[in-house]
Amino acid sequence: MWTFLYREWARRPWWMNVAFVFCLYMAVINVPLDLIFTPVEGDEEVWFGLVLHGVWAKATEPLHFAIYAAGAYGFWNMRRWMWPWAGLYVLQIAIGTAVWNFTDPRGSGWPGVVVALVFLVPAIALWRARERFAPGG
Repeated sequence: MWTFLYREWARRPWWMNVAFVFCLYMAVINVPLDLIFTPVEGDEEVWFGLVLHGVWAKATEPLHFAIYAAGAYGFWNMRRWMWPWAGLYVLQIAIGTAVWNFTDPRGSGWPGVVVALVFLVPAIALWRARERFAPGG
């Protein structure tokens, strides 16, 4: 089993394994638990930096699940269609983080832009990783 795991993890750089595990966690644990156990009136989903509440949040949760499930599958199998979509998705997270920091009362304004800039690092790395994704995916 350890040999299998070592070979599997060796297929990707460490930072891509982090993205894979994050997508897997979100698809298998976080989003399903949120969908099942968070009451509609307390639910929040963030899209492009704007926070949706209640029914609108609950209605868009399946889309978040689909995105993370596709990401986990795509990273696991290193599918060709992950390029450019993974990088573009992380780029919109960076932009959304900046938007959220200026539009939500819980945001921190300009200091939050530093966090948004941090998300540019994996976005650029994913954009540059085109050859890592298998042909025919």
